[in-house]
Amino acid sequence: MKTAFVKKPSVISIDEIENPTLNSGDILVQMGACGICGSDLEKVFGEYGQPSMRLGHEPAGVIIDVSSDVTKFKIGDRVFTHHHVPCHSCHFCKHGNETMCQKYCETNLFPCGLSEKYVVPKWNVDHGGVLNIPDSMSFEEAAMIEPLACCVRAWTKYSYCEGDSVAIFGVGPTGMMHVMLAQSKKFSKIFCFDLNDFRLGFAKKFNITESIHSLDATRKLKILDQTEGKGVDVAIVATSSLKALEDAIDMVRKGGTVMMFGVPSKDAKIVLDVNKIYSKEITLVTSYAASDTDTKEALRLIESSQIDVKQLVTHTYSIQDSQKAFDHARSGENAMKIIITK
Repeated sequence: MKTAFVKKPSVISIDEIENPTLNSGDILVQMGACGICGSDLEKVFGEYGQPSMRLGHEPAGVIIDVSSDVTKFKIGDRVFTHHHVPCHSCHFCKHGNETMCQKYCETNLFPCGLSEKYVVPKWNVDHGGVLNIPDSMSFEEAAMIEPLACCVRAWTKYSYCEGDSVAIFGVGPTGMMHVMLAQSKKFSKIFCFDLNDFRLGFAKKFNITESIHSLDATRKLKILDQTEGKGVDVAIVATSSLKALEDAIDMVRKGGTVMMFGVPSKDAKIVLDVNKIYSKEITLVTSYAASDTDTKEALRLIESSQIDVKQLVTHTYSIQDSQKAFDHARSGENAMKIIITK
């Protein structure tokens, strides 16, 4: 079977490996679709700040084999599979920090989600890491459950009110999911920032307040003019750009919240005016990954059509063309979400 690996910096190798064997409690899934995430791009082209270098953590597909002791699932089930699942009983989990759970970090798909077939380990199977998807949901849509779940989790980290305003820095696929979530929560003003003109134009289709180029010299004035001089209530940094983080702190209102959502590069550093954060009483929060609770909510939002993720998919590639897919995703040329299929 074909599996994608990071061969060396910027190079993806598609290798033929033997079909994996199942241990007790495992299931084997034939991948139907797997999304490319910003963290995947960091693993290939940058310096990823997290320990795993496995590619593909947004897969969905069909179960083609199960261990004899598996009773919850059967061959032929269409499923979304989460690569990490917490224990729900440790100190971190009890405090709502499931993605910090030691077990969460240890569990993973084998060899990875970006593979024609992959094993979902017993732990994931038994602890909510596998969700049945309806026949009406395409695998491409199901591959969006994990990134939407990450966005869902971020929105649980801060308070907001109907009619609030939000600035989203970086309107790639997850940035646009934040746009859709803000709309579902009845935000009155939504501002989108990016360097990519295609994505700024794409965001305009969603009836947002304004798309603003990240280098626009008047960008702060535009925000102040449309928020009665206060700044936005919430600023979501959905990019690894540290300049975007600086802008978010600068454009959020007094007492507002900055959500650091995008994955920074390893050892990324920034000089901040801490007095500005203190004197404005800015709340700076971060959100890493998603738990199985978040994936269940994401599945519900997609299945109920409250969040229409399929409109974000602009390109699909076969697994054999993974290098082309990753190069395209890195350039962002006329692209939003790029999905790899079998």
